[in-house]
Amino acid sequence: MAKKKSILDLVKMKKAGEQVAWITAYDYPTAMFAEAAGMDMLLVGDSLGMVTLGYSGTIPVTMEDCISHCQAVRRGAPNTWIIGDMPFGSYQSSDEQAVDNAVRFMKEADTDCIKLEGGVRIQSRIRAITDAGIPVIGHIGLTPQSSGQLGGFKAQGRTVENARGVIEDALAVQEAGAFSILVEAVPPELTEFITKKLDIPVYSIGAGACDGQLLISSDMVGKFQAFTPKFVKKYAEVAEVETNAYKQYIKEVKEGVFPSDDYVYHITDPIEEFEKLFKEFD
Repeated sequence: MAKKKSILDLVKMKKAGEQVAWITAYDYPTAMFAEAAGMDMLLVGDSLGMVTLGYSGTIPVTMEDCISHCQAVRRGAPNTWIIGDMPFGSYQSSDEQAVDNAVRFMKEADTDCIKLEGGVRIQSRIRAITDAGIPVIGHIGLTPQSSGQLGGFKAQGRTVENARGVIEDALAVQEAGAFSILVEAVPPELTEFITKKLDIPVYSIGAGACDGQLLISSDMVGKFQAFTPKFVKKYAEVAEVETNAYKQYIKEVKEGVFPSDDYVYHITDPIEEFEKLFKEFD
């Protein structure tokens, strides 16, 4: 049985140049498969709004949604470091609100840490949560909850002025006490600079090489079909396999092929006894 990673393990991996591999997970089976494969960490991201609940974005996702899915993932991966994603509206109002909801993740969902989006503007939130004894992963660059302000789901840091803001956010997250940071959809040159600049582990989702990589599980196995980000490499085509399985099932049901004798439970008492029983109701 694999030993669950700790913050010390993740820091040691950065110092040793060992990459951290993690994906999102939203349900028990995915978590179970990921742990069996040896995944370092699992993120129960608010991306569940799109890939699991069918929303057009992450904004409608609630704390209750996230906690419920975290609980399922923990049951599937009891020995894996699990990150609870703070959904929109769960930390924006005040430091107190942020701490209260971070505590809910730790108590109700048995997560190992929480993640929240933003840098300079939420520095006090990160500091308040870490002061409460809860580990925090920051998230900068393309932050989906703020995509409206960013002009949509667009890469960040591609100009010098925009990159300046990303660097300032990274420094603010570290200064506030986060133990690591996720950088999304920024140029690899910028990610390389941030990785060297910060003492804490820097992880990438569509941001090039650093201390580790994150992908959305539904994207990488080809299950989410609405769109595929540029940075996603598909390692399987689950949607095709699953759709074909359903087509074959429909065909066999319509043709009377399924269920065959191999897929039914036969009686154990003599048939004569059953015939007597049927006559009672005839």
